[in-house]
Amino acid sequence: MKKVEIYTDGACSGNPGPGGWGTILIYNGHEKEMSGGEAQTTNNRMELTAVIKGLAALKEPCDVTITTDSKYICDAINQGWLDKWVSNNWRKADKKPVLNVDLWEQLLALLGKHKTSFVWVKGHNDHPQNERCDKLAVSEYLKIQ
Repeated sequence: MKKVEIYTDGACSGNPGPGGWGTILIYNGHEKEMSGGEAQTTNNRMELTAVIKGLAALKEPCDVTITTDSKYICDAINQGWLDKWVSNNWRKADKKPVLNVDLWEQLLALLGKHKTSFVWVKGHNDHPQNERCDKLAVSEYLKIQ
């Protein structure tokens, strides 16, 4: 399997409000930047979209390390919340409905195609790729405002 690094970030002006996402894929020394935005969204939706778009860009199953500043995503995957939500018919431990089910379902389908690991980094803390992803995401929502 090819080893790919994916860096992601999402941003929102207001929550909800105009939002953007940024993704950087790195394979064998080559980089690809991707970004996009939505007029009315939330930060968590943009964070999820960044991961989904990065994984969806892969043309074959890969061994992927995804680095994000989203505790929402990292904890959902690494602490097993996502599996519990699915087994509880998209309900959280407090019985409230899970938000963003449409995106979580898309992500689950992509996770089934790849070997993935999720790494959390603190946002706005001089991590070079995270800072670049943030700039991509912000530039996208600024186009919309």
